[in-house]
Amino acid sequence: MSGVGELRGRVAGAMSALHQDGHLVLCDLLTPAACRDLRAELAPLLVPEGRDPFCSRHVRRVYGVLHNTRAVDALIDHPRVLPLIDRLLLPNYLLSQLEIVEVGVGAPLRPPGYDDQHYPLPRPRPPLSVAALWTLDPGTVVTVWPGSHRWSARRPTSPGTPLTPPPGSCTLLLGTLWHARPARSSAPCLSITARYCEPWLRTREAFTLSPGREVARQLSSRTRRMLGYSIHSPDTGLVDGMHPHRLLT
Repeated sequence: MSGVGELRGRVAGAMSALHQDGHLVLCDLLTPAACRDLRAELAPLLVPEGRDPFCSRHVRRVYGVLHNTRAVDALIDHPRVLPLIDRLLLPNYLLSQLEIVEVGVGAPLRPPGYDDQHYPLPRPRPPLSVAALWTLDPGTVVTVWPGSHRWSARRPTSPGTPLTPPPGSCTLLLGTLWHARPARSSAPCLSITARYCEPWLRTREAFTLSPGREVARQLSSRTRRMLGYSIHSPDTGLVDGMHPHRLLT
């Protein structure tokens, strides 16, 4: 099979699994050395435990990721991940949120939910967002309910299925998939999550305000479009009646 044919077959198989289960683990996208380097660069940026009033005191985060580091830029537009998201969301979809989280020992259960919950549209429906969870440490666990992305108003009533994505992997979660985080009793685990959404939605982070134009100029053209320097046809996202990309010239 040719390289192009092999790629198409791999993408088709991945899409079939995503539509069937609502999640997919892509292994071996980062080497062990790359995981170690990322952890070493990101660890000094983590906000001390207890600083976030919306989270457990056992959780540390990096805020303003793109403003503070270039370490994760290559994950946002990774060539093994975006071809799948291209088939799930409309052209010029947006980066909704970029999140770096370390879950420490003693972190409680995060109850079941789905990422699209804050969009007030009834289910069942296609997902409006997709999360890409990059795992850096062993022992990361995500509880999922396979097939729950097709549910209507139903909530999980039975135990979910634990996913243990290995370090260096990227786990895709459709925005309508019910999932949870079990309580943490072992060593801390660090992960990076990029959330993408349809181009006609409001993003969780206002990326055209922060990190600002100077940082945006340092990013790939694809990432700049995902930050909002793009147009959702025919005219959503204009600045003074013109394409917002001109702000970067």
